[in-house]
Amino acid sequence: MVIAFLTLGCKLNYAETSTYERGFRAAGLDVVPWQEKADVYLVNTCTVTGTSDAKSRNLVRKVHRVNPDARIVVTGCSAELHRAEFEAIEGVVRVFGAHEKSLVVPETLALLGLSITDSRWGNASSGPSPEGTTPENCATLGNIRGGDPSLAMGGAERSEAFSWVVPSGEKGRNKVVLPKEEGLGRVFGAYSTGERTRSFLKVQDGCNNYCKYCTVPYARGESRNIPVCECVKYAEAIAAEGVKEVVLTGVNTGDFGRTTGESFLDLLKALNGVEGIERYRISSIEPNLITEEIVDWIASGTKFQPHFHIPLQTGSDTLLKAMGRHYDTVFFADRIAYIRSRMEGPGKPKVFFGIDTMVGLPGETEELFRQTYDFIAGIRPAFIHVFPYSRRPGTPAATMPGQVPERVKHERVLALEELCARLHSDFVEANRGIRERVLFESKEKDGNMSGYTGNYIRIVRPYDEALVGRLTDIII
Repeated sequence: MVIAFLTLGCKLNYAETSTYERGFRAAGLDVVPWQEKADVYLVNTCTVTGTSDAKSRNLVRKVHRVNPDARIVVTGCSAELHRAEFEAIEGVVRVFGAHEKSLVVPETLALLGLSITDSRWGNASSGPSPEGTTPENCATLGNIRGGDPSLAMGGAERSEAFSWVVPSGEKGRNKVVLPKEEGLGRVFGAYSTGERTRSFLKVQDGCNNYCKYCTVPYARGESRNIPVCECVKYAEAIAAEGVKEVVLTGVNTGDFGRTTGESFLDLLKALNGVEGIERYRISSIEPNLITEEIVDWIASGTKFQPHFHIPLQTGSDTLLKAMGRHYDTVFFADRIAYIRSRMEGPGKPKVFFGIDTMVGLPGETEELFRQTYDFIAGIRPAFIHVFPYSRRPGTPAATMPGQVPERVKHERVLALEELCARLHSDFVEANRGIRERVLFESKEKDGNMSGYTGNYIRIVRPYDEALVGRLTDIII
């Protein structure tokens, strides 16, 4: 049997797809690129914008056109919110929602007439171990033979249920009318493999913020996390593959600990002690969750790099409040300034700040957009991830007045992308002459190789196989 994978969306999706892939490989399936003919295709979908939903559906249809005889399995966030639409697409044999991730491998194998012989995944009828993992019992992961804890525990699926609620104007909190089946509170542990230099490690899932424009809490559920001890086992398994860098991923990564009584700092300290991993990055963390205590510890001399991805969304206090964000621009700017004060200095690399910014939110006038533009120019991030607001049915923002025309959104995206190019160039120039370490990757292009410094500056040099996967000192 041959299987192929297609993944849309965030690093979290890629980590989960990679975990599915390891499960199918363990069951004896061969993996090929999706352009090649396969018996089954697994499509991991995204719903962060309306365009993402459309791309997800179109990709499934494209796979069927390429190989009409293949069976198509669909999972991911768009599959959770739009199950019926995917089930209606020709060639789709099974759709797995957010609460069914531990079933993807065993039930797909059952559809193919195969059974799982690898005890780490149980059998085709029961799937991975339903026991779940807590801080009290996850020490048993250390007894696993074969080394892949994400297979061993089925991703630490936790059994407790929770209520899905969302703020609804002045009437308080109302139930969200979405599928709610037993097990939605579970966490599917995952990490990516396949690269020789970097792995994405999922430590948290879901979000309790319910920002007015966002569907992600509906697609992935409320905030929950994997216990620290299990995350450490994942990191150890990654290190055993020779990978040197780990990127921590989650929907709301800094909210780690909500379901286990631990803290994000507990996690960072535990991971810092894993032998073989030389660098860590935090992929995304809300500004109100990166505390001074966390910054002080990172700055004290750890494996965590001077690289932070912090969502801003808008530089207008009016819009931050309207969208239900938990900070204002003064707080955001102070947090950036504090990190710089603790981590930068003479001869030290500048801190790389990447920020998410959304343009065209309901009510965003030209004046409010100019506030965002000026605020970003003032805090000087190294990168801006800009995207236009996408009207999502069922969210409060979709019915708010002051919807911005698509043409205006496009113009504002271009303006911020131009600002991003200038700020990134300034950031690189500010680091000239600084000593840094680069982790070079295995890819070769035009006789060259590339890698990233700790503060995420891309360095290109002539290809040298001896440098692949090694930290190399350079002067920027």
